[in-house]
Amino acid sequence: MAADMRVKYDVALRKKAADLFARGLGYTAVSSELGMPKRTVKGWQRMFRATGAEGLLDVGGSQSGYSFETRVAAARSVVDEGLTRSEAMARFGIRSESPIARWVKAYRAGGAEALRPKPKGRPRGSGSKPRKLTREQELERQVARLEAEVAYLKKSIALKAEKRSRTAKEPRS
Repeated sequence: MAADMRVKYDVALRKKAADLFARGLGYTAVSSELGMPKRTVKGWQRMFRATGAEGLLDVGGSQSGYSFETRVAAARSVVDEGLTRSEAMARFGIRSESPIARWVKAYRAGGAEALRPKPKGRPRGSGSKPRKLTREQELERQVARLEAEVAYLKKSIALKAEKRSRTAKEPRS
């Protein structure tokens, strides 16, 4: 198994598959030769056709980022020009079929604008940072807080007195 936990098969197995593809074997023969699922080997074969052995052996590294223009051109070539995804991968140097599938779906749904990069992270707050208060504003805020505290205490005292009058007990001293 590979050291990178995102990659299920190690480089040696991928190299064997690349050698078999280079000899002209299809995915069915390679999957039976290596004892692997056909679906996995079929994806490797697409990748091998598009990027060669280097692309197949370099899987599991950092993800490739593609520009807006590349995304639009690849999606347009599949949707409008009728290229297959594998042909688009080879033409634009895309290492996996899954981004092309996402781009085509987004392009069909919303056109080229749907492929624009979206801002990442949490959106900024609605307002700007609070301004520094003047001394007068700080004092007004403090007075309002103290008035609210006094009102709360008065209410608390009134409620305790009402409770005592209901129970008709004498207050403890």
